Amino acid sequence: MKELLKNRLGRVASPKTVDFIERPVMEPGEGEVLINIKASAICGSDMHIFSGKHPSVSLPVTIGHEFSGDVIVLGKGVSRVKIGDRVTVEPCIVCGKCDACLHGNYGYCEHISFTYRNGDGAMADYITVKENYAYPLPERLSYKAGALIEPMSVAVHAVRRADIRLGEKVLVIGSGAIGILVIALCKLSGAGEILVCDYSASRLAMAKEFGATIAVNPAAGGNLEQAVMDLTGGTGMDKTFECVGRESTFIQAMTSLRRDGLATVIGIFEEPKISINAMRFITHEIRVQGSQGYCWDFPIALKMSERIELEKLVTHEFPLTELQKALETCFDPDSQSIKVILKP
Repeated sequence: MKELLKNRLGRVASPKTVDFIERPVMEPGEGEVLINIKASAICGSDMHIFSGKHPSVSLPVTIGHEFSGDVIVLGKGVSRVKIGDRVTVEPCIVCGKCDACLHGNYGYCEHISFTYRNGDGAMADYITVKENYAYPLPERLSYKAGALIEPMSVAVHAVRRADIRLGEKVLVIGSGAIGILVIALCKLSGAGEILVCDYSASRLAMAKEFGATIAVNPAAGGNLEQAVMDLTGGTGMDKTFECVGRESTFIQAMTSLRRDGLATVIGIFEEPKISINAMRFITHEIRVQGSQGYCWDFPIALKMSERIELEKLVTHEFPLTELQKALETCFDPDSQSIKVILKP
């Protein structure tokens, strides 16, 4: 392979510290495409990495996996996309050989990873990906919106796994981008009531714009347990979503459920060991499931983007050179950030 360009990559070198490295961009291999990145969004995973507390990632590491851009070079045999296509990318890495992959369930790949854990991230000028993971963007979607198809796919996967039914009462704990998108998709799936809990007034306001019917802010005196009691008459919620990744919110997601209710856990736990009264699972026969990533969810996310205004979630934009400031903004409660976009 010959060298085509030089690439600038942002990485977390140590906790709370970003630097940039340069690597050559090589000609894409068979079935691969080279993308000129136009917009890259900061994810909750990137924030855990920036803190140095992501349970699956060691530093230093390049970051970024929510992005869009233009296809500029094709490898041999590429047929799904062409030069000049505007695309978003599903950033998972799977083996294609294990039992799950061979059955089409690549989301359960025994060796699954993601670009921010294994490979180069998208806080960069360029990235090379397999053509099968590049999805052309509809004309109606901007590059910014295209970068948010990845978190939309995470939410799609979680809501589909939760099998939301008409009229159900749903609790979403955490109103970051994923929580807000879960709310929007639950509304479109027919949820009757959507209760959301968060400590940020601005995020709760956005959550209500996307379909939440009741917002609880403990920082302003709100009480989640009482809100669930008032809404359900004490029986509990049909479904809950944990979108934070803390012991306290995990417990809330379990104890807010009605008997035979279902909790879907999406948050990344920096401290994965938790303590909970196990008898709750027995006496109430509650069910709990995890939800990670996506599997055939990108096409659905692209379709649902016709009905969800993704750009409303973008609160800040920075040039790639200000990656350190962008990440710090995500941690600043006064910034009222929801989704932060970097542009090379």
